[in-house]
Amino acid sequence: MSGLIEARGLTLRHGMREVLRDVDFSIAPGEIVTVVGPNGSGKSTLLRALIGALRPSRGKVTRQPALRLGYVPQGLRLDGSMPMTVARFLNLPSRVSAADCAKVLDDAGAGDLAGRQMSDLSGGQFQRVLLARALLNEPQILILDEPTTGLDQPGQASFYRQIEALRNRMGCAVLMVSHELHVVMSASDRVICLNGHVCCEGHPEVVAQAEEYRALFGTGTQGALALYRHEHTHRHDHAPGETCNAG
Repeated sequence: MSGLIEARGLTLRHGMREVLRDVDFSIAPGEIVTVVGPNGSGKSTLLRALIGALRPSRGKVTRQPALRLGYVPQGLRLDGSMPMTVARFLNLPSRVSAADCAKVLDDAGAGDLAGRQMSDLSGGQFQRVLLARALLNEPQILILDEPTTGLDQPGQASFYRQIEALRNRMGCAVLMVSHELHVVMSASDRVICLNGHVCCEGHPEVVAQAEEYRALFGTGTQGALALYRHEHTHRHDHAPGETCNAG
């Protein structure tokens, strides 16, 4: 097994409805993969299946033994009336050292927030604290389910630059689901376009021009992708594995 997580023929049903059909997936160490797709396309379902929270109706998911996962959920609601500092939040459910707490906050770009109340954080600060929590076990793969919902475009871009910097420094893989196509795709090594099945897959520029992608999202995202594309300090060496297949 070469990937950290691999799926073959993955199919999932919710009741009588087939949410995912015959999905093949793999993510390599150090790779940033983004899953995009319309609402109801099965993106979050795919993540939950990959981490073992959902059992496939058909197919198989394989994870490397003792794989360390860091997970940033799609939103998290806390009781605003409950006093809880960021440092206390990071110590739940088990205690971590002050040094570890400071390190993960710094890594997530939230180094000055330890003493702040969770209820007083902005949306961007809250997401960075969730990211810090996901870093506590030094993950081999970070999994993020629409982590910047509600942030403006500069906030989204800043968050994903932080993710890319973490990958470069820690060497962890990153698997993201998002609707912010132009920003997320600009930070990705590979994009998977999902609509119940894998419609298209490859480098961001390849996917942005694929007929299957443009049929789902229109042609306007190409210009946005070019606008937000930023300089990479890493190479894209897996072009031979690209696919853009319909159906």
